Amino acid sequence: MLTFILIAVGVILLTVLLVKLIDKFIPAKAKPFVTIALWALIIFLGYQTYMSIYEPIQFNKVKKKRYAKVIESLIDIRDAQLAHKTVTGKFAKDFDGLVKFIDTAEFTITQRKDSTIPDEEMTKRYGVEMTKEIIVIDTLGFESVKDSLFKNSDRYKTMMNVPVGKEGEKFKMQAGFIQQNGINIPVFEASVKKNVILDDQNRDLIIQENQVVSVDGVNGDKLKVGSMEEVNTTGNWPKTYGSNE
Repeated sequence: MLTFILIAVGVILLTVLLVKLIDKFIPAKAKPFVTIALWALIIFLGYQTYMSIYEPIQFNKVKKKRYAKVIESLIDIRDAQLAHKTVTGKFAKDFDGLVKFIDTAEFTITQRKDSTIPDEEMTKRYGVEMTKEIIVIDTLGFESVKDSLFKNSDRYKTMMNVPVGKEGEKFKMQAGFIQQNGINIPVFEASVKKNVILDDQNRDLIIQENQVVSVDGVNGDKLKVGSMEEVNTTGNWPKTYGSNE
């Protein structure tokens, strides 16, 4: 908005100045040609003023629409990775392994219930019958990971592809462990650079977007979910795009 105000003020001042110069110094015969040139300049400056407002507005519209598509894919990747960790105890290192896991793996459906049983040790110690509380876990059956997460959809087979922006790009995915208090904890991260998502957009606006630091924006130069530096499976987008948890 500040840019627009400065340009608009500049156009007005320049127009007034040129009109005065024409009246004072330009011969009458030359005035029509100068006037045409002046109008051309005014139209050009007006166009530049218009584009200085229009381009950022259109850029933001495109950005929000594309980010929403990318976030849908990142959420699918996260859900699949969390299922992988639930079943195997770790995250998948690559998409081939993750897709194969979804195709074949099953969740174990269990039921937890409290139960009371005789406490033989305490009964011997005190000479009276005593009991203790335990938790019994019963296996009720199994459920396909694919059916649980994706129902009748096979979109998980293409979740590695960045759905918008530069064609043929794939999400970068890493998985491994970090150590906390002597314990190895599994972590993963899936990400894509903003430059890829906004590949065909104005370069200057992309540079500005890469430098965003805002509670309402996607901070940094990429969209990602998870982290290889800390135990974290959230996304780095604001909740205006949907849940990042």
